[in-house]
Amino acid sequence: MNSRLADYRDQAVARARMPHESPKERNWTRALFEHYADMPLAERQACSMAYALANEPVYVFPLERLAGQIYQACQGADSPELSGSSADLRWAEFTVCDNYRVAVDHAFTDSDPTDRHFGNMAGPGHVTWDFGKMLHLGVEGMLSEIAQRHIDHEADAKAVEFYDCASIVLEGFMVWVKRHVETLRAMAADESDDLRRAELLDMAAVCGRVPAKPASTFREAVQSFLLQHLAVMFENPFGGNGPGRLDWYLWPYLEADLEAGRMSMDEARELVTELMIKLDERIHDADGWVEAVMVGGRNPDGSIAVNPLSYMIVEAMIELKNTHPSVYMRVPDDSPKPFLDLAARYMIESENRGQVYGDDAIIRALVEDGTEIEDARHWAAGGCMEVGVQGASGDLLFAFAFNVAQTLELVLNGGKRLGSEIAMAPITKTLGDYASFDELYDAFLSELNREVAILMRHLDISLGCYAKYRPAFLLSTMVNDCLSKGRAINDGGARYPHYGGSGVGIPNVGDSLYAIKRAVFDDQKYTGAEMLAALQANYQGFSEMHTCLRNLPKYGCGSNEEVVRLVDRVLLDFTHNLKNHVNPEGGHCRPIILGFVWVVSFGLETGAMADGRTAGAPLAHGLSPQCGSATNGITASIGDATSLSLNEIAGGASMMWDIDHTWAKPNIVRPVLETYINEGGHIFQGNIMSVDRLIEAQKHPDAHRDLMVRVGGYSARFCTLSKESQDEIISRRKYSG
Repeated sequence: MNSRLADYRDQAVARARMPHESPKERNWTRALFEHYADMPLAERQACSMAYALANEPVYVFPLERLAGQIYQACQGADSPELSGSSADLRWAEFTVCDNYRVAVDHAFTDSDPTDRHFGNMAGPGHVTWDFGKMLHLGVEGMLSEIAQRHIDHEADAKAVEFYDCASIVLEGFMVWVKRHVETLRAMAADESDDLRRAELLDMAAVCGRVPAKPASTFREAVQSFLLQHLAVMFENPFGGNGPGRLDWYLWPYLEADLEAGRMSMDEARELVTELMIKLDERIHDADGWVEAVMVGGRNPDGSIAVNPLSYMIVEAMIELKNTHPSVYMRVPDDSPKPFLDLAARYMIESENRGQVYGDDAIIRALVEDGTEIEDARHWAAGGCMEVGVQGASGDLLFAFAFNVAQTLELVLNGGKRLGSEIAMAPITKTLGDYASFDELYDAFLSELNREVAILMRHLDISLGCYAKYRPAFLLSTMVNDCLSKGRAINDGGARYPHYGGSGVGIPNVGDSLYAIKRAVFDDQKYTGAEMLAALQANYQGFSEMHTCLRNLPKYGCGSNEEVVRLVDRVLLDFTHNLKNHVNPEGGHCRPIILGFVWVVSFGLETGAMADGRTAGAPLAHGLSPQCGSATNGITASIGDATSLSLNEIAGGASMMWDIDHTWAKPNIVRPVLETYINEGGHIFQGNIMSVDRLIEAQKHPDAHRDLMVRVGGYSARFCTLSKESQDEIISRRKYSG
């Protein structure tokens, strides 16, 4: 990183830490209720979004050569279409959240009272879009395509409405871009430094061409990408929406420039580094806001897509150590050796920001899920970990998290949570009443089916509310097949209109079921009533039983096939339950197995479990073994984890592998990664950090403000986390030889 970039980075961080406020909500509200109040709803929404974007501030900062910035995760920058605005109560009639609550009350009026304990509104985001369309066609070309489709679908009133609205938001976007051109030219006219004046005029010339017209150089492609990314995120300000395959889209432009002698690799590296700094600045302190860049992987024809830009992006992030964007590596089975070496280096040197995907295992799971092979090879994660086809998926890909451990708790405790008298399920039996393990498991499966069915009803209601009240017209112009169908992303436009969600605590449930089967039904060491009493007492007064249960074989120990089969059985019953649901747009629910922050929050609301886990303790991360279970090392644990039915998890199966910092050398981490990928693992993440350093940071946070850790799906400053999350990270198994 040269001195200009070093200074620019320092200035960007300083700007990012200043208080910011966006006029977005204020302008959007004024437009919806004053300027366009007499229009039909969809046109009114489109005009209001276009007005707000067109009037967003234009920033041009010293030293930068890429134009454009919008601050998010700040006051006034939220999505009023989603949850309204506290400053104007008129929004209640027009938001997803308010209309969802009304619809749920109506849908569940006559249902069993216990149904009210399950289900939630689907969260939006975690999607990528095909910004290559704008790179190749430019906004002018996209408007021409929309105009032609408008003619072709003139008999379809809803399609005509969609095309009109898509045109409105694209035109509003171009108003904002043109304001940059005007600002840059005005600044150049007042600039006394000849070099800076030339830079400002050059920036104005580039923004005068793109994104209106197709990008013809790498510089233009990067600038076009940045402006459209800011605009789409303005419309859809949800952590989890991300660029996806940045190297795949931009490499052809850089390759052409290199061949023509228009640009050197050093010049390209400057542009890439500045881009990474700009993406971080707008959300610098929002650690949980994840915008993911994917590098590597395969081309749609199956060939390796790793290119020089793939390396450049990862190396820039290692050097910058930014929190944003999150950069994830897609590593195919036959990945080039230097790319696998870089993956190992990234895990070691990125200060716990790294995440690596087994590319071919993900592709196989997507194909198994019904995705066309060419689309499956073009997958990306927009945010934490969730997998979707870039530019072809709906944006309810990460709609919910579900506490599977609590489901088992209700089955064991007569439909109530341990320590509670509130009935949450229509179950009267307790652990002491089941005559056999099969009867117990059937009861667990029946309750799982009931709870998931309720959850799916909530998601279906959410889908309708998103379609009507948050149409996301700009995003939809870059999601296949919205333009060809004449429908917005959540209104039947997306090629793959699937939901996505995670089951949390599956390894804990498998371990617990094994413990019950073994200790109660097979060996008859304890009665079901005795074990339930121990769970209700959180093992107080049951130390002998607690020790016995803790010492039983666990998933991840690599030495007991029966416990692995039980974990897999729970996994399959959960995934099949989700996938069997068909939503109103013909999509299904795609399983994602991850832990994220729910490892702690769901753990806090879950009582003692039969695997020996005590009440309130964290649950297992994704499909990682529960802390303390991996008694035979990381290779044995990986063997258990990759023997599960991962092909059923098209949304990605996450595992957390924290590694002892003294053991984390390239000649060790690389073979571990290679083994994990070759065995079919999906998502490899974890911390490489001294426990002593974490404890010291917990005691003296002021001295460790910049200490980063992998929480699970995102990285965060350790000192900003709750004590419960800090304790969970400290207590994780640190794998070593």
